[in-house]
Amino acid sequence: MSFQALVTSKGDDGKVSSSVETLTDDRLPEGNVTVDVEWAGLNYKDGLCLTGAGGLVRTYPHVAGIDFAGIVRESQDQRYKAGDRVVLTGWRVGEVHWGGYAQRARVNADWLVPLPDGLDTRDAMIVGTAGLTAMLAIDRLENLGVTPESGEVLVTGAAGGVGSIAISLLARLGYQPVALSGRPEHSATLKELGATDIVGREDFLGQPDKVLESARWAGLIDNVGGKILSKALKQVKYGGAAAAIGNAGGIDLETNVLPFILRGVTLSGIDSVMQPYANRVAAWSRIAKTFDLAAYAALVEEVGLAELPDAAAKILAGQVRGRTIVRLR
Repeated sequence: MSFQALVTSKGDDGKVSSSVETLTDDRLPEGNVTVDVEWAGLNYKDGLCLTGAGGLVRTYPHVAGIDFAGIVRESQDQRYKAGDRVVLTGWRVGEVHWGGYAQRARVNADWLVPLPDGLDTRDAMIVGTAGLTAMLAIDRLENLGVTPESGEVLVTGAAGGVGSIAISLLARLGYQPVALSGRPEHSATLKELGATDIVGREDFLGQPDKVLESARWAGLIDNVGGKILSKALKQVKYGGAAAAIGNAGGIDLETNVLPFILRGVTLSGIDSVMQPYANRVAAWSRIAKTFDLAAYAALVEEVGLAELPDAAAKILAGQVRGRTIVRLR
């Protein structure tokens, strides 16, 4: 059986490029579940894989796409049968294992999660790795004692995929999410998603830097890292918590011990790839019951396989808001 895929190759000159090709099932990698992919997502990591940046892809030719949703075609695992709707996020699929930018994928059953009632495969990719990570961050804050009554929760990188979905989820759960964004043109949209206030990135970083600053945030979901995270930690209230996700702003954390000693702030990292199966199932179930897909519709862009390389360049340049999803069928 043949299918279409966006194949990324590396030439003798070291240049990486992608093109749509027709493949057959014998080209698929090893795995015990074969999925007819209907939708995939475009994330920052996908942009790196499609351009060869960051060293994420070691073997070419390659099929990128770190998350996808579709229908089980064949299964050698008793947990899944033909016709089941499934979603996959992370597990280095799209990096070291062929991913979702193909109409067919073969993967390990452990990497999949049954799609919960209330979400179809397109919905699942509007949520994608970004939405799963946002919900996992909220779960972590709650486990650390943050509640809607605790006060404002700051979300950095708010115009991006994780940030914008986190804003929406927090608002639906009764929190007071405050959006920190360097893109003022998206302020109105973030307010529509539920942000109670908007903080400009330049204004935020332009404030005098102190060893400990006025306490404002009950919780923090950071998608940026670097200076943004360092400064925001100094503003978390006593007993508050921070969930760190991304590092587009750098991996260095230039802070001191005062937020952690004098205010008892907890800093916790979120890696959606390493989450146990039960955590992923629970998070997807909660997303299905919470996320307002209709409210988020304006932040969704659809592309086809042939359009992916251009879309990837935009996401790496920081020119994409919300979620970009890839139509496979």
